[in-house]
Amino acid sequence: MTSQHEEPGHGDSPAAWTAVVVMLIGIAAGAVFFFLNMPTLVWVCVGVVALGIILGFVLSKAGYGVNGPKYSPKTHD
Repeated sequence: MTSQHEEPGHGDSPAAWTAVVVMLIGIAAGAVFFFLNMPTLVWVCVGVVALGIILGFVLSKAGYGVNGPKYSPKTHD
């Protein structure tokens, strides 16, 4: 059995968490606006999801990804 620290990059980084949270907010709001028949706001939420993808990529390149210099893994003892 391997420990969590030996497995490379399962998205447990600030970049990944930020991207996922922003995209979840966009998807949830988009579903509500779709149900309420507000197509303009649905497309705004599509943009929020795209922003989440870009934000995750930018934060990863800025060093907050799994292998980045600003990332410090948490230990689970």
